[in-house]
Amino acid sequence: MVVGACTIRLHLDGNGSLKGKRGVLKSLMARVRHEYNVSIAEVGDNELWQSAVLGVAAVANDPAYVEGLLRRVVQWIEQHRLDVTVVDYEIEMR
Repeated sequence: MVVGACTIRLHLDGNGSLKGKRGVLKSLMARVRHEYNVSIAEVGDNELWQSAVLGVAAVANDPAYVEGLLRRVVQWIEQHRLDVTVVDYEIEMR
């Protein structure tokens, strides 16, 4: 069994409140869950309006599959969510 974890640091340009941030992240996380069948949650920068850290996890038998899946999640966010900017991401395999 292979467990992959991806930490994604986001910048939410033009966001002016925590309520606005929660709306953007809730929508983004629901879509990622639906598209890729991964676990995703906000794991950092909870009180900052224009910054967020997301954790994404996936489990499978093949490490290459898990890494590719997590990279596709990051690419999807970069290509489909123009309201956020991916500042950095890191993938860990266990």
